[in-house]
Parts: sequence; C-alpha cells; structure tokens
Amino acid sequence: MQENYVIRVEGLFKNYGPVIAVDGISFHVSQGEIFGMVGPNGSGKTTTIECIEGLRHPEEGFLQVLGLDPQRDARLLHQRTGIQLQSSSLPNRMRVEEALDLFASFYQHSRDWCSLLEEIGLADKRRATFSQLSGGQKQRLFLALALINEPELVFLDELTTGLDPQARRATWDLVGQIRRQGTTVILTTHFMDEAEQLCDRVAILDHGQIIALDTPEMLISQLGVAKRISFLLNGMACKDPLGVSDSSLAPRFIPARIGAIDGVQRVEQDGDQVTVYGQGDGWVGEVVMLLQTDHIPFSNLRTEQADLEDVFLALTGRAIRN
Repeated sequence: MQENYVIRVEGLFKNYGPVIAVDGISFHVSQGEIFGMVGPNGSGKTTTIECIEGLRHPEEGFLQVLGLDPQRDARLLHQRTGIQLQSSSLPNRMRVEEALDLFASFYQHSRDWCSLLEEIGLADKRRATFSQLSGGQKQRLFLALALINEPELVFLDELTTGLDPQARRATWDLVGQIRRQGTTVILTTHFMDEAEQLCDRVAILDHGQIIALDTPEMLISQLGVAKRISFLLNGMACKDPLGVSDSSLAPRFIPARIGAIDGVQRVEQDGDQVTVYGQGDGWVGEVVMLLQTDHIPFSNLRTEQADLEDVFLALTGRAIRN
C-alpha cells in the first residue's frame, strides 16, 4: 500500500540560463511531517520550494502537491496551502484585525481568527497597528495569516530570523502545535539547532542537489563523530630565570600530538580556539592529561555532543558563499 505523500518530487531540474539552480532532485514528504530544507546560499532550496509552491516553472521533473499539479492546479492548491515568507510587510497603519479580515477574504474557507490570535498569543494586539508590533509579534502575525485558511500544508521560510531567543523558542512551540493539529510543515532555515529541534527529516542541499536526507539523529550518527571538546589556548609566555618574559620558552601547542590519541578523529584550530572531535571512551581525559603534561595553558573547556551543524559543515564546507 502506497504511503500518503503530501509532496512528491521526482527528477526536478531548474536552470536560469547557464546556471543550474536545481539539478534533478527527488524526495517526498509524508502527511503530518515537519520536513526541513537547509543549505548554503545558492544551494537551490529556495528555487525548489518556489517550484513546489507553483511560483516557478521547472524545466524538467514531476511535481505533485496534495495530489495536484502546482502549475495546472495553482488556484485550487493555494486554497489548501499556507505560506509564510522570509521577508514580508504590511502597511504600517493597518491593524492586526484588519489584516486577518483581509487575508480571510482571499479564501473560500477560513477559520475564526479570534481563536487563532489566542493560540499565537496576539489576542491583546488585535487593534494594534502593524508599526506598533515588535519583531516577534510581526512574525507571529504572518504565521497567523499563513494559517487563516486552515491549510493542509504550510511553508515556513526562515521563520525565526531576527528574533531574540525567547521569541524563537515561543515560535518553535507554535510550529509543534501546528503539526499536532495535523498540518504538514515545510521548513527552510539557516539555523541548524532549529532544524534539529523541529524537523522529522532534513534534506541538506548543495549545488542544486540533495547531498543528505534523513532524520536529524541519523544524519548525526552517520557523521561518525560522537563528541567534541573545545577550549581556548591562553597564550601565556614562560619566563626565563631572570623573570623576563620570553615567548621562545613558552610551551607549544602541537595539534598532531592530540590527533595521535586513540579515538580522536580530527583537531581544528582557529586562532586560540581549539576543537577536538572524537568517538569512543577515554579520549577526552587523555586530551586534558596531554595538555597538562605539555604545560599548555587552556581555559573554557567544554564537552559537547555532535549536532546537525557539524553535519552541515562537514558536508558543505566552511567557506562563506554569496
């Protein structure tokens, strides 16, 4: 029996002249799933989402969303989906209740927005103008506008960009609530902790291709790094017998010595910041013992488990892209 897929993408290809934006990718999204898409700038995730939404026409490939063709059935599909864009705005003098009334009029079916405002924590702002809202309140308003038609599928693009930590966590709770109500969520984000926290599965895109797709837990385990420690080198110079500082007498930090410890997989150094990755038992204590034996002054030692950001950087690299 075939699973009930909300989205089916097979061999999707899209180019802009000589530039290949999406290079033959395939994936599916199941009903009730929170599916994340992450990737560096220019990786193709935005173009992929826009093709799924029906905003762009692909050169090749098969697309099906809620059993419909995004191009041929665009008007019908828009009645059943919701979209929250990364960059959105409303007239500064428009009131929250006016925005909700306006957007509700776009759909054949819409929900009671008074209860929606209660759910997203904006009930006391219904008569506030757009310019009077904080950044987090504006994001919650746009989320409400994306949910006003009780969509079966909602697209959330960079949902928490620019929000403070408290507002981010509150927004995460709202996304979880959306899923519990049966809505399928497509989430694009640059925050790996957000994808790891919210998503059932994550697709990592690079150069127009899906280079990894699995649950966050499986992606992390496949990286093969169970733990990492980081610390700062204090850079203290030794003193000669006359009490004069002499950098030539200072202990030298040699990454290769740590790299030779059993269980250590790699050592990264960025100035005074050192990060050691490894797997297994006992290697963390040996790293600390070696630093002490070599008289290497260090501070801010932290032990952390590998996370989705490690996977992302391992697969896509660290170079900044435009």
